[in-house]
Amino acid sequence: MGGGSGGGLSSSDIKRLEEQAKQKLSEAKGDASRHVFISFDHEDLDEVNLLRGQAKNDKVDLQFDDHSVKEPFDSANADYIKRQIREKIDRCSVTVVYLSEKTASSKWVNWEIEESVKRGKGVIGVYKGDKAPTNVPPAFQQNGCKSVKWEHATLMKAIEDASTKR
Repeated sequence: MGGGSGGGLSSSDIKRLEEQAKQKLSEAKGDASRHVFISFDHEDLDEVNLLRGQAKNDKVDLQFDDHSVKEPFDSANADYIKRQIREKIDRCSVTVVYLSEKTASSKWVNWEIEESVKRGKGVIGVYKGDKAPTNVPPAFQQNGCKSVKWEHATLMKAIEDASTKR
């Protein structure tokens, strides 16, 4: 007859569990990977693949989920290609434009920048070397996009800033 407490948790146990849950959520929020679309000229694929590889390396402070185009779409239908790219941009909060001497003349990179801005995405440029290319896509310049040197901490801060300021 009676006598058991029913296995319930004490108020101090509940309070402790709530605090642990809040702490875990806070840690998870701080480690959240950003969803990024990388826009680049196809001739720069090797450099972009290096950037993608660094983001997958657990020993590096560069962390983002890449939702960009890995292989060119096998189609001559520009509307189909644009639709596929739009879907990828929609999954992201930031578009990272890999800036090289070839980027400025790429009609697709320019369109991806315009589309990203139109869809409310943050857009930043990243360049390798000591200084950014002087020639950038028209949409990059027209929208006042900022560029950063390809350094992990700098790039992650720029991605975070672009994600929260969009």
